[in-house]
Amino acid sequence: MKYVLALDQGTTSSRAIVFDQAGLPVASAQREFRQIFPQPGWVEHDAREIWATQHAVALEAMEAAGQGKADPASFTAIGITNQRETTVLWDRATGQPVANAIVWQDRRTAPRCDQLRQQGHAALIQKKTGLVIDAYFSGTKLEWLLDHVEGARARAERGELAFGTIDSWLVWNLTGGRVHVTDASNASRTLLFNLHTQDWDEELLALLRIPRGVLPKVVPSSGVVGETEVFLLGVSLPIAGMAGDQQAATFGQACFAPGMAKNTYGTGCFMLMNTGAAPVASRNKLLTTVGWQGPAGRNRTAYCLEGSVFMAGATVQWLRDGLQVIQNAPEVESLAAQVDDTGDVYLVPAFAGLGTPDWDGYARGTLVGMTRGTTRAHIARAALEAIALQVADVFGAMSRDARIPLRELRVDGGASRNNLLMQLQADFLGVPVVRPQVTETTALGAAYLAGLATGFWPDAEVISRQWQVDRRFEPRLGEAERAAKLARWRQAVERAKGWATP
Repeated sequence: MKYVLALDQGTTSSRAIVFDQAGLPVASAQREFRQIFPQPGWVEHDAREIWATQHAVALEAMEAAGQGKADPASFTAIGITNQRETTVLWDRATGQPVANAIVWQDRRTAPRCDQLRQQGHAALIQKKTGLVIDAYFSGTKLEWLLDHVEGARARAERGELAFGTIDSWLVWNLTGGRVHVTDASNASRTLLFNLHTQDWDEELLALLRIPRGVLPKVVPSSGVVGETEVFLLGVSLPIAGMAGDQQAATFGQACFAPGMAKNTYGTGCFMLMNTGAAPVASRNKLLTTVGWQGPAGRNRTAYCLEGSVFMAGATVQWLRDGLQVIQNAPEVESLAAQVDDTGDVYLVPAFAGLGTPDWDGYARGTLVGMTRGTTRAHIARAALEAIALQVADVFGAMSRDARIPLRELRVDGGASRNNLLMQLQADFLGVPVVRPQVTETTALGAAYLAGLATGFWPDAEVISRQWQVDRRFEPRLGEAERAAKLARWRQAVERAKGWATP
């Protein structure tokens, strides 16, 4: 048997999954790592811990695929997918980070984003990058590190430091510091990458005072960029696929035709729709982003519209770790099913601000409508509804931007296995929700990108044929009931806005 190894570096855990030629997972390993919260609204990771856990699970998954003994000769390539926008700055000589990584959820640069908007840069940045000005993206995080880590700016200007999102950091470590690259999908999330020239933009670099020498080379999402050090995995494997997690999931869902859309339920929720070979500017506060470049080394770029929900699975994690009303994440479904509705309780999980379509960095988590009769079951159901209602907001914006009715939504990610959540999602969207047999589509997309580049899979048509339905959830709510639910939800959202002060 021959396999592709997918490294799926997420916000709360590092995973590795081994896929066979049928696109089926044959082995996996996962390890959580620390979430660091130095101040309210700040979220950090130790990049060294990310690398250590990712290396460890890669070895574990390879051994599991060999039934206890890794056979490196069975592996043809590595694909990498990663939490996007999380920003790492490290020393080129030592390979050590100069500070903790600033996570995509971090809001410390919200005042700087306010300043950029007030200075009138929003239209320029959206035109060039397809993004809105928000602390979510990497550019202002990198600027903050250069300004606040002692000596960092001067060292960066001398060429001593390297910046990267997590994909760059993993490739650097896998190749022993020989390769400093990012793929076009990750580059398009930085506020520094011009969608139209497909390169770093000098005007934006000057605006954020970023030395060009700190940036990685931008490469296609599908194509060999380097080979791993032999001592790390027991073999030198080509690193042949790279994509941000949501773009990788879109590829893994075989959304190859314009108008096809998927939603991933991970730490956050991210809906992407393929818009074809040209970027489409949004009129409804969606993001325009590179989907992938390639595949198989061909310089063809697919673009997507994207809507971002910051708190999805992380909302359930908060129920578990913060409120401690559940002991494990799967328990939320049975607890929420104990009640028929939320009793008019709404949870707005704006713990890291609000993403699409509100883009409010100062919104904060809000629980409204509670009475003496409210129980933890009502709160659990409100949490699931909050995930589905946030997605419904994004779906509505995407339908308006696309100017075509979206007739179904393909879903994936850990929480897509929650049947109650998926039924609520279909109810609030008014269209079928379709779950594939393989829900680990983020890792699968990375594997597909790597496998196409190395001939493991011959073409995208083979991938499309491998996509199979597990379950289809049909909407049950009537139009009037759905409209009333969405309107009530928007009332709750308004109460969460602007709570934190700059």
